Amino acid sequence: MYETFFGMEHTPFSRDIPADRLYESRAFSETLGRLTYGADRQLFSVVTADSGCGKSTLLRRLKEELPSDEYIILYLSDSKLTPRWLYSGLLEQLGLESRFYRGDSKRKLQTEIEVIRGVQKKKVVCILDEAHLLEKETLEEFRFLLNYRFDSMSPMALVLVGQTELWDNKLKLQRYAAIRQRVDLYCTLPHLDRSETGEYIRYHLDYSGCGQDIFTEKAVDEIYKASTGIPRMVNRVSEKSLMYAFQGQKRLIDDHMVRYVVEHEMITA
Repeated sequence: MYETFFGMEHTPFSRDIPADRLYESRAFSETLGRLTYGADRQLFSVVTADSGCGKSTLLRRLKEELPSDEYIILYLSDSKLTPRWLYSGLLEQLGLESRFYRGDSKRKLQTEIEVIRGVQKKKVVCILDEAHLLEKETLEEFRFLLNYRFDSMSPMALVLVGQTELWDNKLKLQRYAAIRQRVDLYCTLPHLDRSETGEYIRYHLDYSGCGQDIFTEKAVDEIYKASTGIPRMVNRVSEKSLMYAFQGQKRLIDDHMVRYVVEHEMITA
């Protein structure tokens, strides 16, 4: 549709852009570097961000950064995850059956991780997404997983990922102090600022291959204002603006067009 009209080879603001072709802000790159370091040193990391600020993209990039011949990545995302199903899910990804009792499954997991570390010479990275939705009992299991060989070593890298309330409304509280005190790295992904929003749009247009400036600077101002620098919202406003321009056969998107789109097309935003 609009891709042909603007001479694009790829859709610039879609969800399926290869992770290595996505725009990375300085904060994003720094967070990626810290998580890579945490994976290598087998640390306990926590990542928080508002919805739409790039947590999933960050995890995609992290997976690409870690060589598959050196790392095994275990990933869980389940708001109803209980301790029993936590171990079941991790064992299943390792090709093993869980035990009926939680303690037996935990010991089986620890034994398998020792084999991976000692025989396969690989490091394990366990990522628990949507962690802000989990109950304290499940989060506590991560602390128990770290109680290994009398607390003398970390058997794996642990990464808790969630929305901002994971830290502000949970881990900061006194009842979570035992978990918080074990956190080695705390990272947060902020909203893009105005300059980064402009860079984001230009970067993704370059990826599309259109070879031209489609959005005026004032249009970018309006996109930033409407999105507050949340990448997911930048995508939505930009995508709908391109559709609107195509329908009107307009080659340039100005601030008036973006405002119209925001007021009439972004009702559910």
